[in-house]
Amino acid sequence: MVEAKCPVCASHKFFLRDAEDEFEVHDFEIIAGEIVFSPAEAGSQAPPLEDGTETHCSRCSWHGPLGRLKKGG
Repeated sequence: MVEAKCPVCASHKFFLRDAEDEFEVHDFEIIAGEIVFSPAEAGSQAPPLEDGTETHCSRCSWHGPLGRLKKGG
């Protein structure tokens, strides 16, 4: 994955909601083009991420498919 950021605020921090429990979230960041889940996720099973995975920005109100994140440096 190339460097990606929020198309609205340029943040690199995101989260996604658990498919089975909408109140459970999984925080991650995109660092040097790689998806890195937060240390709190280390003990849990990280959900698979695909281009169509609904993703939420942790900094602003943007949400959409992971594949729509703005690509570039």
